[in-house]
Amino acid sequence: MTRIFAKLSLGLAFTLIAANCTCWAAEPPAETIRVGIIGLDTSHAPAFTKAMNADDATGDLAACRVVAAYPHGSATIETSVSRIPKYTAELRDLGVKITESIDELLDQVDCVLLETNDGRLHLEQAEQVFAAGKPVFIDKPLAADLRDVLAIEQAAQKYQASYFSSSSLRYSKTTQAARAGQYGRVTGCAAFSPCALEPTHVDLFWYGIHGVETLFTVMGPGCESVTHVSTDDYELVTGKWSDGRIGTFRGLRSGKRDYGATIYTDKSIQLLGKYDGYAPLVQQIATYFVTRVEPIDRAETIEIYAFMQAAAASQSAGGNPVKLADVMPRK
Repeated sequence: MTRIFAKLSLGLAFTLIAANCTCWAAEPPAETIRVGIIGLDTSHAPAFTKAMNADDATGDLAACRVVAAYPHGSATIETSVSRIPKYTAELRDLGVKITESIDELLDQVDCVLLETNDGRLHLEQAEQVFAAGKPVFIDKPLAADLRDVLAIEQAAQKYQASYFSSSSLRYSKTTQAARAGQYGRVTGCAAFSPCALEPTHVDLFWYGIHGVETLFTVMGPGCESVTHVSTDDYELVTGKWSDGRIGTFRGLRSGKRDYGATIYTDKSIQLLGKYDGYAPLVQQIATYFVTRVEPIDRAETIEIYAFMQAAAASQSAGGNPVKLADVMPRK
């Protein structure tokens, strides 16, 4: 994979990352925002629906309502395929219309939750949404490899479309407090999360994204290079930032598995608090659908996936350092 990217122009990659990515200019609808879901192969689909459609929802959540869903996500990943009938029935019981196609869904909604668990399908599905002019939240992983991540960004620019993607871990309360500097100037971070692997996806993309997103939320962008060592039970990725700071991600497949981080600052060493669940992310999505303002710089999202692609390249190279620039496309 690294050799494929090395043949292309580095300039294209950083043109993408430097682009002004907040493309949506239209006024949001004045009435209830009709939300559609693509992909019913993840627990996020019913969880997000229940949050948006709750009778006691307030603020931006109350302005959004899931009204339609297209069920088909992965056709080959068994843990995803097996969930589709259950979640389809659950959404139907919640009063959500089940459509026969993405085109049918797009005719009935204002915004989209792209929830398909299989990142290999996201480019094709997202491009349909972009072409229809609907803002979309693309759930993790944004794609199965960096090449498709960048293709999604190019498609969004082609259609002047709006999207954002995030793990729910980004919006845990103490993670956001660290990002805001409440514990001091961040000098380093050691993040960890469960890290199940899926052979169809670049290794950390599938589930390591949670801990890597935590790392970048705390550290911010600017990682230059990574080294990655791996065993059957663990992943350890060390990133060097351009200002000399070091951040690490530890992926867990054995022993106690949880989410969190140790944050090093100029004032204290801080342990992140508990994971706050889906609710803070759903709130951000609702606010995005209401305001049409992307809450995350898409350049940072692209860097997160370049970090994980570079980690895979480092592992393949026996743990030698790999620069993020070396896995980005070149003309």
